[in-house]
Amino acid sequence: MAELAGKIIESVVFDAYGTLFDVHSAVMRHAAAIGPKAQALSDLWRVKQLEYTWIRTLSGHYKSFWQLTEDALDFSLAVIAPEAQTLREPLLASYRVLEAYEDAKAALDQLRTRGFKTAILSNGDMDLLEQATSSAGLGDRFDALISVETLRAFKTAPEAYHLVEMHLGTKPHHTAFISSNRWDVAGATSAGFVCFLLNRTHKPDEYRDLPPFRTITSLADLAKL
Repeated sequence: MAELAGKIIESVVFDAYGTLFDVHSAVMRHAAAIGPKAQALSDLWRVKQLEYTWIRTLSGHYKSFWQLTEDALDFSLAVIAPEAQTLREPLLASYRVLEAYEDAKAALDQLRTRGFKTAILSNGDMDLLEQATSSAGLGDRFDALISVETLRAFKTAPEAYHLVEMHLGTKPHHTAFISSNRWDVAGATSAGFVCFLLNRTHKPDEYRDLPPFRTITSLADLAKL
């Protein structure tokens, strides 16, 4: 174990999408072909993808994360850019190899040098996580890739966060959890993790009854804690 921001921590667990991987990079690779609607398309795709995970979990009608990603893209194309339907398959292919944020590799290396275990806990299917970490050059920087697909329930279902202890053997109060998704930080805080909100764009806070332990604006900030 080592100390992180004054807490005794054994494992540092990251959310994947939006935290380590830029979910908007898939659409931005095709921005020239899509035109001025590119950002709106990407934004709606992400919103619907998340909405579908929550509704499917609450209703007990599971579909894989990849199926929901396809469904969300189909809806978003129909609403925002129906003329770009021919880009459906290239967009989905790009989502499988999302770009990592520039601060990800150095932050992971620094944490591992300090003796922390590192892992991902994600809604993403295992094959997606393996492909994303490999294509981004992060594949050798994790002790575990943890997908919720075995549960057939997505975050913020409490049992999704329990997977961390099952895979790493680390108690929640000795586990740092880092996510750029405020709802995810709320869920992990409720599960007892030491949570760090990655607020890259300085958004106002939400879920104030479930506050993060610390807020950071870059993964590079972890080196200072």
